Amino acid sequence: MGGEGGRGRAKYRRIADDLREAVTRGRYGPGDRLPGENDLMASYEVARMTARQALGVLQSEGIAESRKGAGVFVRTFRPLRRRGIERVAENRWGHGRSIWAADTEDRETVVDHLRVTEEAAPAGIGGVLALAAGDTVCVRRRRYVLDGKPVLLAASYLPAALVSGSAVTSADPGPGGIYARLAELGHAPAHFREEIRSRMPSADEADRLELGTGTPVILVCRTAFTADGRAVEVNEMTMDAASYVLEYDFDA
Repeated sequence: MGGEGGRGRAKYRRIADDLREAVTRGRYGPGDRLPGENDLMASYEVARMTARQALGVLQSEGIAESRKGAGVFVRTFRPLRRRGIERVAENRWGHGRSIWAADTEDRETVVDHLRVTEEAAPAGIGGVLALAAGDTVCVRRRRYVLDGKPVLLAASYLPAALVSGSAVTSADPGPGGIYARLAELGHAPAHFREEIRSRMPSADEADRLELGTGTPVILVCRTAFTADGRAVEVNEMTMDAASYVLEYDFDA
């Protein structure tokens, strides 16, 4: 593998660069096992910790994943392309289609954890939804799994008084999801705002998303507004950053 290119960079970084290039050039394809710590120690004449750090860089970038007792392998997971504008268009949910399906195309998806509760509005959420003191929210918490890998945690907050007794409070809200049900209640979403940032995950998030060491998360907070400007839903999403490409397509 690589020689002395990139002098001044930490040794583990130079090794990671070589491995990354080998993956990019197709020397190692999806599912292939990468050289192990012993191989890297011998090839680069480095300590075990240096070899381990190099492999850790590729894992943190989402290029590779560790399999207990087997080694480190090139990831086979195909990233999701999240089409931020297309997915919430009325011609999707208004015709009974799933917002989530816009991202996944024909791939197998599962919501393996779903909980619907009524509770006090968290700090900040009540203000966005213009709730009075003591008002509660309907909260829909989900974990989405794609091809057997958890990729997204989501929590939707809606004014409880607005959706009480409707299918919005059911585990399965029906075709078109909660936006179609809001439309039936006379509160159809007409405008959306998304705020996006990234950070390292909490221990709980890393566990629930089964993230490798060093993998960040993308946080998307989407607010849905009616035509008269009323906020009817706040959706807080936590995504595995290695699993997503965020795409926004709009006219000049």
